[in-house]
Order: sequence, then C-alpha cells, then structure tokens
Amino acid sequence: MTGYSQNVAGKTVQSLSLKATTQFAIVNHHKVAYRKFGSGVPLIMANRFRGTLDTWDPLFLDLLAKQNTVITFDYSGIGYSEGELPLTMQDLSAEVISLADYLKIDKFNMLGWSYGGWIAQYVTFLYPSRIAKTVVIDANAMGKNEIPMDPAFAKSGMKPNKELQLEDYVILFFEPKSEKSREAARKSIERISKRLDESKVPEKPEVLQRYFAPNAAVVEDKENFRAAYATLRTSVMVISGDHDISFAVDNWYPLVRKAPTMQLIVFPDAGHGPQHQYPELAAGYISTFLKN
Repeated sequence: MTGYSQNVAGKTVQSLSLKATTQFAIVNHHKVAYRKFGSGVPLIMANRFRGTLDTWDPLFLDLLAKQNTVITFDYSGIGYSEGELPLTMQDLSAEVISLADYLKIDKFNMLGWSYGGWIAQYVTFLYPSRIAKTVVIDANAMGKNEIPMDPAFAKSGMKPNKELQLEDYVILFFEPKSEKSREAARKSIERISKRLDESKVPEKPEVLQRYFAPNAAVVEDKENFRAAYATLRTSVMVISGDHDISFAVDNWYPLVRKAPTMQLIVFPDAGHGPQHQYPELAAGYISTFLKN
C-alpha cells in the first residue's frame, strides 16, 4: 500500500477506506472478509463481477463514509474470503444477511453495483424488514430486459488479470468516446491502485462460471420480483450511466413508471461505473437519498 491519503477538492485528507482494516466474519463456517468504516446508518455494499474489497474507488467510499457506516465485503470464494461463491441469488442474499447478523446489525441500507445490484434487489425483496433503503448502480431488474449486453463488455470483462489494460477499464466502466470520461478513468485507476492486490481478483474459469450460474434464474424471475416493484414499499434509487454497455439504462424506463418508490438518476457520458467517474456527485446523491 502506498499511502492513506486522498486528494479531495485540492486538499490532502486521510482516507478511511485506504486504511480500513480487513476483518473476517464467520459465515457458514468459513471466513468472509469485510471492511467497516465511517459513521451513520450501516450501508452494506455488494460488489460487481470480479470485484474485490480493493476494486471500489476509495474516493467514492470515503465520501460515502462521511454520512454512512460503510461496509464492503468479498463474497465467499472471492478476493480475501474463504469458501466458494454461491450459485444462486438467494444464497448470495442470505450471505449478506449472515454478515449483518454477525455484525449485530438489524436494519441497514443496501447498495449493489452490477452483479451486486441484482443481489441488492434480491435482499430487498426477500428480507424487506431488514432493509431501510436500497441503491442499485448499473444493474437491470430481474426478468426479461429488451436490450442485451454488448459483446464488447464480455470481451474485456473476461480477460485474465495480466492482459487487462487501461483501455479495457475504459470500455467496461466509462465512455470511450468522451475524453473527460477517459481522464476520469485514469484518475479512478490511480486511486484504486493505491491498495489493489491484483492476485485477489478472480480469474479462474471455474470461478467465473459460478458468477454466471444465477443468470438464467434471474431472467426467469419465478418470484415475479419485477412485477413486485409496483407494490414495493422500500425506497429504491437506481443510478446508471447513459452508455452502460452491460446493463442498458433504457431497460429501466418501462419499469420505473410502474414502481412508485423508485427514482432513476442517469449520468451523462458515462458507462458501467458512473460512481467511479463522478464519485463526488454519486456519493452526494446517494447520501442525500439515504438520509431523507
């Protein structure tokens, strides 16, 4: 690790996320890694495909930690955690609840990004009494969505760690046609690299296949969670980039009109990681939403 400081608005400040200790909860008889920092109502954050404790943008986390107790974690079998990645969204959701139970947290806010956005939604519908509010970043709802994933996302997203380049990060999470977005990508990567252990980023084919295992059930949506948005009481904020090549924001438009507790925020010239491109703006929106 190269340092604990962050540059925020031209000032050097101590970074809570960069110095947060990696701790371990016992979940299903094995260790699950987590970090906890900040103050306020607990905010449990479910990560993206191939994401670890280290791959969140630390500036985004630090800004959230000003008004929230931020809790990031690695799924079983991923990153610093033991065990195997669960094969269903139900089991992944139960893992979130088990972590909350271990930390003696009754009610909490839930945030999920991409793959974690599905988990956040499942937790919200399966355990409504435990969730205060939910934030979904660049994921789609369960059920059938009209616009599929762009092949470019899978091409870059499946590369081995040693082959990943800055351009892949731009393609995956930013807007390649925007120089401002490219510059934001460079700055985000620089911040993330301060604590990134690339050896912890999953890349074995058998592990990546476990990520894909729930996909068919999510699309089938036997629980009918997509329709259940019409009667959901939990407030939900959906944040998306306007050019997300993984989970197109357009897929939300037909649903948001039928979901009275949902609000949708779209970031311009942004891809699949708008909170990394606009960390101050995204954290501001989220903290305001969770507070009010």
